[in-house]
Amino acid sequence: MRRKLRSPLPQRHGLDAARLRLPEEGSWATIRDHLVARLPRVDPERIDMMLREERIVGLDGPVALDAPYEPGSFVWFHRDLPVEVPVPFDIGIVYQDDDILVVDKPHFLATIPRGRHIVQTALVRLRQELGIPTLSPAHRLDRVTAGLLMFVVRPELRGAYQTMFRDRLVRKEYEAVARHDPDLELPVTVESRIMKERGVITAQEVPGEVNARTRVELVEARGGVGRYRLAPETGRTHQLRLHMSGLGVPILGDDFYPVLTEKPLGDFTAPLQLLAKVLEFTDPVSGSPRRFESRLRLAAWESPGEWLKTGAAPVGVG
Repeated sequence: MRRKLRSPLPQRHGLDAARLRLPEEGSWATIRDHLVARLPRVDPERIDMMLREERIVGLDGPVALDAPYEPGSFVWFHRDLPVEVPVPFDIGIVYQDDDILVVDKPHFLATIPRGRHIVQTALVRLRQELGIPTLSPAHRLDRVTAGLLMFVVRPELRGAYQTMFRDRLVRKEYEAVARHDPDLELPVTVESRIMKERGVITAQEVPGEVNARTRVELVEARGGVGRYRLAPETGRTHQLRLHMSGLGVPILGDDFYPVLTEKPLGDFTAPLQLLAKVLEFTDPVSGSPRRFESRLRLAAWESPGEWLKTGAAPVGVG
């Protein structure tokens, strides 16, 4: 297996430099010409400025403005960062050792850099706050879902922990707050086929072979609202939200199901009342049993009035 080349550029703002491999075939006279063609969304003058400022580098150092094209070579650079709205909630540390880090991710914070969320992500913030540049996610949690999220500290262990999640060797338990329907027979295992098209923000349940299963239990109810325990057997996109909506009790604060509602990125009110509550597994490195439980509480259950108020904190710590 070919060893991945190490970036000659250090992380910036907790982010690794972007790496581009130059194609083996091409008619470009210079590396600059290729970058202009390769990065059509970047103004050519911006590329020229980055080259002049020695911000684009190869294995032998900064790339000159007139450097000839080298087929099969690599260049690295840091992308310009988008303007982001700071997510005003802390990330709680649940457990940390030399191998793994388990945190309580707040609502509205994405797991990894993507699209309009780069610095304001759990990965980047934790790399900066803890000073662990090698940190990588073992799995992902939706931006609007709060709760347990696990990271790997040492790069050589990344594969073992990520494979564990991929192969569904982790028992996950979620908590949700939704309308209480006394006529709904629970517990129940919901089964359906969920599909999500690339470029479409929502997923949908369609006819066909089952690929999503969730056990839904009612823990307690009061004032027309229920607190539910959700145990997914599979991990399809938006599975828990779709299954709860399909039962007629959509999770409170869900802007996607049953009806898609646009919400500004800077609006941190009435968050989705879904919490990743428990992670339980046999450690693939030590062989020891592991169990972690979130310290967070869902605001719509603990203090419904506060959850609905403008500017209310999305999650209360218990």
